[in-house]
Amino acid sequence: MIPLNWYLALSAIVFSIGLYGLMTHKNGIRMLMCVELMLNSANINLVAFSSYNDDMTGQVFALFSIALAAAEAAIGFAILMSIYRMRDMIDVDKLNILRW
Repeated sequence: MIPLNWYLALSAIVFSIGLYGLMTHKNGIRMLMCVELMLNSANINLVAFSSYNDDMTGQVFALFSIALAAAEAAIGFAILMSIYRMRDMIDVDKLNILRW
């Protein structure tokens, strides 16, 4: 059996990679992928603690989180594609279309 600390370390590494990518990249699609990494690290924590406590609630919450992440990714990708069709770029720093 793999110890709980290894799951937590893996989750912290994946979350750190996602956070670093979110703070450094300017491309909208890469930013969405980094948010997905951060959500997946939270899912790793949920499943690890669920397995550690012999309780299924963490795994159920992980399934709901995966469904929510899929919906977020689909809507975010659709917004980015509509912005790309209007502006021919997805550079988040140069976009001001959603401002007043």
